[in-house]
Amino acid sequence: MTKIDIVSGFLGAGKTTLIKKLLAEALSDTKVVLIENEFGEIGIDGGFLKEAGIEIKEMNSGCICCSLVGDFGTSLKEVMHTYEPERILIEPSGVGKLSDVMKAVQDVIDTKEVALNSAVAVVDASKCKMYIKNFGEFFINQIAHAGTIVLSRTGNISEEKLNQCIQLIREHNEKATIITTPWEDLDGKDILAAIEGAKDLEAEMMAELKAHRNEEEEHHHHHHDGEHGHEHHHDKEHGHEHHHDKEHSHEHHHEEEHEHGADCTCGCHDHEHDHGHHHADEVFTSWGMETPAAYGKAEIEHILEELEKEGEYGFVLRAKGMVPGTEGGWIYFDYVPGESNVRDGKADVTGKFCVIGSKLKEDNLVKLFEK
Repeated sequence: MTKIDIVSGFLGAGKTTLIKKLLAEALSDTKVVLIENEFGEIGIDGGFLKEAGIEIKEMNSGCICCSLVGDFGTSLKEVMHTYEPERILIEPSGVGKLSDVMKAVQDVIDTKEVALNSAVAVVDASKCKMYIKNFGEFFINQIAHAGTIVLSRTGNISEEKLNQCIQLIREHNEKATIITTPWEDLDGKDILAAIEGAKDLEAEMMAELKAHRNEEEEHHHHHHDGEHGHEHHHDKEHGHEHHHDKEHSHEHHHEEEHEHGADCTCGCHDHEHDHGHHHADEVFTSWGMETPAAYGKAEIEHILEELEKEGEYGFVLRAKGMVPGTEGGWIYFDYVPGESNVRDGKADVTGKFCVIGSKLKEDNLVKLFEK
């Protein structure tokens, strides 16, 4: 299976720099073809097929770099047939519409052999407002269709300006992961993991929780005493509404994993299941937010102490996060009722918090965590 990743971005945003970092630090052992192309005529010239022309040059990293001239679909198929790459990176022109590039790829790929793996927009955080004002049609299209938005030059601007940029982006895309940490603080593998959704904190915590509860059920079935020896405080609550802060960039995991609409047949609306067991995503709600803001260790410790107040925040079963530290470096934390851990950690793609529990009071959580 060949993965196709599109790395879009406005002129001068840093697309090529990002691609070189990914090739050197994350994809050095992968058979990669990089396609650089001017996509200006996609959708306009589609009926007039020109002779496919492919100009090849070898890059230092061992990656094959192609400049496609003519019909994109024919050229892409030829590249795949000739090189059989594990991954194709496509770098469209700075003024290309990301939606056009995605459609062009989807029109020609055979889904049994190829997958459109990701669509990325690189955004210069220092020029975000100016680009939206002057080049809105193209710039907003790139933002709106991206699954991951990688901010460049974040180390050179104030926290206030960075937050303004994030707010502008969120007006056009509420769900994308936004990478806010300066690139020099990150390994290319971390950036790639974020692009591919592997660094989704909420999905990771939900998976841990489900695994833990499955273990409990296994344990329960080995004890035929007729009693449910693993009832917890939170099992009293059966609401499973999945509220999300607008700054929370991982809503798609909930949409994919458990859409409980009116036509739902999974039985999740029935409060009583066999033996009183409930799946984690039925019983618990989750709340999360992302932030580029820096915190002190004392601030984080205070937040974790506050989470013990069930009347204030709901029953918090688990909290986890990583944020830039005010004294430099990064602060990581974990919380379970009655126990917390605050420690130093390596830079992550952006600061993030996730809280899982029952009947969470999100407005109060927002006030507690926001700077």
